[in-house]
Amino acid sequence: MWISTKLDQTSHIDQCFNELITECRLSAPGARLSYSIRNKLERLSKEERKVIVSRVKEGCTPLFVSCKKGNVEIVDYLITECHSDVEQKGVYEVPDDRSIHYVTPLWCAAVAGKLAVVKCLVKHGANVNSVSDTGSTPVRSACFMTHLDIVTYLVDNGANILKPNYNGGTCLINSVQSVPLCEFLLKHGADVNAQDIQFKTALHYAIQEHRFETTKLLLDNGADPYIKSRYGDDALQTACLKGATQIFEYLIKNVNYSRARIAEAYELMGSTFLDEHYDLQAALQNWRKALTIRIEDPTLSKPNNVVPKAAYLNAFEFETHEQLDNLSMDLDAMRIQSLIICERILGALHKDVIFRLMFRGAAYADGLQYQRCIDLWRYALDLRIQKDSLLHSETCFAAQALVRLYLDLQEKHSNGVLREELKFDDVFHTVKLLVEEFPKAMRLLKVRPIFKRQQDNFDKILKVLTHLFYVLNVIPKTMKQTEETKQLINAINLMNARNSCGDTLLHLVVSKANTMKSNTFIEDPHTVIFPDPRVCQLLLECDFNVDAFNNVGSTALHIACTRNNFNQDVVNHLLIYGTHIDRRNVSGQQPHKMLKSITESTVNPLKYMSLKCLAAHKISELHIPYIGQIPVSLEQFIAIH
Repeated sequence: MWISTKLDQTSHIDQCFNELITECRLSAPGARLSYSIRNKLERLSKEERKVIVSRVKEGCTPLFVSCKKGNVEIVDYLITECHSDVEQKGVYEVPDDRSIHYVTPLWCAAVAGKLAVVKCLVKHGANVNSVSDTGSTPVRSACFMTHLDIVTYLVDNGANILKPNYNGGTCLINSVQSVPLCEFLLKHGADVNAQDIQFKTALHYAIQEHRFETTKLLLDNGADPYIKSRYGDDALQTACLKGATQIFEYLIKNVNYSRARIAEAYELMGSTFLDEHYDLQAALQNWRKALTIRIEDPTLSKPNNVVPKAAYLNAFEFETHEQLDNLSMDLDAMRIQSLIICERILGALHKDVIFRLMFRGAAYADGLQYQRCIDLWRYALDLRIQKDSLLHSETCFAAQALVRLYLDLQEKHSNGVLREELKFDDVFHTVKLLVEEFPKAMRLLKVRPIFKRQQDNFDKILKVLTHLFYVLNVIPKTMKQTEETKQLINAINLMNARNSCGDTLLHLVVSKANTMKSNTFIEDPHTVIFPDPRVCQLLLECDFNVDAFNNVGSTALHIACTRNNFNQDVVNHLLIYGTHIDRRNVSGQQPHKMLKSITESTVNPLKYMSLKCLAAHKISELHIPYIGQIPVSLEQFIAIH
């Protein structure tokens, strides 16, 4: 009887909760709970009501749902009559950017713009400085949504406008889209020069969003235009890179810049107009202004700090109006000039320089000018490695983009679509560039704790490398180039590079799972390349250990003997080079038994089992004691059988 009563009570509570959460979700803004559900709730004890309103469905409590919808009467009822916890967090999806946050009801109401609910929650003791999972306070997030009335109320009730989120974003940074909001924050003590994790101030964000009035307001209130972001961009440079013409003109008129700096600004602005807005006339206009400034003062000649290189067709930067006029009729030459200008002013390792190299290369690839793209992307990859190391996501992206370009060109050439041929030197030096960074990357991966993103990126680089092996193997080569390829692969072998699963490069080239996802530059995914018997044989010829095993004790043969990966030629190559066909992995799987389930297999296992193997297998099968009774060198041999 007691059990039955308990079950009935639980069922009743479940029913009440389901009715309550449904009504909260479906009720119109400004509505109150129906008499029916209030009657049911009020018949329950205080503890039972609290249990009901504390329950969560799809990440939200009834209170949280009501706060989001702005139903202030329901919110007040749930707190006063059902004792809802005003700090119990729920899941909130911001409508503008679809980001998901784990926040308090007050944060939810503040972002949703529900002032009446905000007032109700604060009246009932909600913490105005509580933080979300990203460290954002309700007032900071209300600033992002430009709810000035809510920001005002929260500040009046003790909200801290100086408290940033975990990325250093302040209320003022979040408010640059609203001049009145910025004025309010500045009057209430906001730090106009506070910097976030990227060392950017509110002024940086106002400029990059082309907020002219906000920019003037911030400068009038002491914003420092000389503060640089982590990328080295101050206010003027940000305006140039973002093409904020009105702000640019205001800065050079109202901030004390040298003539050399103004000349550089015009040059950079011209590059932005050409690269970002495809406006050749605006680019020429800005570059001519810069030339005029430099010609008027001979001490302001351009510093020749960009060495001519293949990526820029070994071009030099123009220095006179005549040279610029001669270039103006050649759009491609103008784009090269733009890249040279950006590198001279920003430095080769600036993120915008690398981005523009990748973007311009993509445009060449779209026009089937593959060699021009290769030259730019090889240079971009080199710069990315210098800037961020092999383990960075952007480095990984650049490497994947380049190898996919090689694959695409090779495929089109072999199918007769393009006459252009892939050059051995391009692929060879790409492999060399990556491999030279392996020792450093592998040292970093030994440091604990290992960051998952870095390990994942190294895994991707290993996949990139195997695809480069494939390309090197299929393109025509001289005898000298073939020997150079094998020497390089031998050097890689000595490093014993492995992915997070312990797989060697030999494991990867026999696995169908070794693929690369498509990227934004080359959309059509290539067919699966691996397993590839030719690359497998190449690695074996370069002395890769055929019996190397991964974290689960599987050799390359174990991988090759699965139904999904089976390729007869691959299996034959591995067996010819002496791999154990009867070696057990951690799961007890043996390749010769795995092959039995593959009807296409023509392998005769006995051909690859020695008497020594059979004896070891029998000792293991019969559980004959052998530890300490045979040479130590044989103990491991028996153990793997």
